[in-house]
Amino acid sequence: MTDTDPDTFHERQRSDWVRLRTLVALRWFAIIGQSIALIVATQVFSLQLASGLAAMTIGASIIVNLVFQAVYPENKRLMEREAFGMLAFDITQLSLLIFLTGGLNNPFAMLILAPVTIAATVLHLSSTVVLGGVAIALTTLVSRFNLNIQTELGGLLELPVLFQFGFWLAIVVGVIFLAVYARQVTNEMHNMGEALLATQLALAREQKLTDLGGVVAATAHELGTPLATIMLVSGELRTEVAGDADLLDDVDLIHAQAARCREILQSMGAAGKDDLHIRQTPIEALVREAAEPHIDRGKVVLFEVGSEDLDGQKHPMVLRRPEIIHGLRNLIQNAVDFAETTVEITVSWSQSEIRVRVADDGSGFPASVIGRIGDPFVRRRRVGDDAIRRPGYSGMGLGLFIAKTLLERSGARIVFRNAPKQASPANGAIIDVIWPLSKISQPQSTPLGENQNIPAD
Repeated sequence: MTDTDPDTFHERQRSDWVRLRTLVALRWFAIIGQSIALIVATQVFSLQLASGLAAMTIGASIIVNLVFQAVYPENKRLMEREAFGMLAFDITQLSLLIFLTGGLNNPFAMLILAPVTIAATVLHLSSTVVLGGVAIALTTLVSRFNLNIQTELGGLLELPVLFQFGFWLAIVVGVIFLAVYARQVTNEMHNMGEALLATQLALAREQKLTDLGGVVAATAHELGTPLATIMLVSGELRTEVAGDADLLDDVDLIHAQAARCREILQSMGAAGKDDLHIRQTPIEALVREAAEPHIDRGKVVLFEVGSEDLDGQKHPMVLRRPEIIHGLRNLIQNAVDFAETTVEITVSWSQSEIRVRVADDGSGFPASVIGRIGDPFVRRRRVGDDAIRRPGYSGMGLGLFIAKTLLERSGARIVFRNAPKQASPANGAIIDVIWPLSKISQPQSTPLGENQNIPAD
């Protein structure tokens, strides 16, 4: 690959992300289970333990969950360090709860395996190893130091030392075994997904090369006769102007350039030359190319282009990545589908970022789903309404998910919102796509170099 090839499909960033909603839901289940266990132990079995401190420990988890639900949207996806922090908190909270309730004399100590198993499926190996080490260290600590549980008659609930050692050893082995097992299965799933993606990309690339080869072959066929005629006539002229050195040089030049044209056409058809000039384009041209299929669909599509704080600056040159074009095209398609009359596309840039805004004058995003926009989901559509609003289109609600995923892989940050009533267009949906300039910009002073042959897979 050349330096201008996108590396987004070689970075497994999103494959290691997990939704915040998933971890929050799992934590709610843990909170419910811990609360029930504490109530049953104190009220049903009349066990004497540090119930107040245990309740405060459970309450800490409740507060953290409520804060996350209030601050972050439902569809937020956690990056590596965020997921690491949440799972580290879960391990610490559970270890503290075990410390307050008898240490390894508490059979629920085995639940320490859950956060480590989750970490093995969603985090990198280094993070998983750290969390596994923390879990083993805290388990070892609470096995030696803990608050005792007493029965109603004052007797201690305590396992024999040998059983406690066996329980500790089982937890340690379980942490290691389940982490390795879960990670192995998850890696196989990721590898299969990447293999399918690579297959799709190879098929798409092959289709493009086939189409390009057909065009080049047709061009070579059409130009073959005139080029052959030029070479034939120039060859005959050589003998007639042999005595004139200046004319002979001109004829030789014509003959050589015609031969060069034939070689270029043949090499393009046989090897598939990769033209670097079409690999980059001004940002406005890229957005207009994405919008082109939806300009003549009965809605007015307006473009506004200009820099935010750099008057007179030339349009930034960006890499012409297919995932960017497809993602923007999908967003524009949805805007045209749901607009009443007008779609406004604003392209702007500054010294640090490039921004594309797609706004329509439709009814906007429903309040019930605006927090989940970008999540893949399947919903049943009413055929009549859908046919009127989206003529010629049908789907299962995956379009925005695909667009969001592709654009985020290119380095973009996407914001979905509804316009305020006083804005223009009023009450419509607004989607902002923002890239750091370094992610997609091609410096205008950078020479492209010579075209390279596309390597065979």
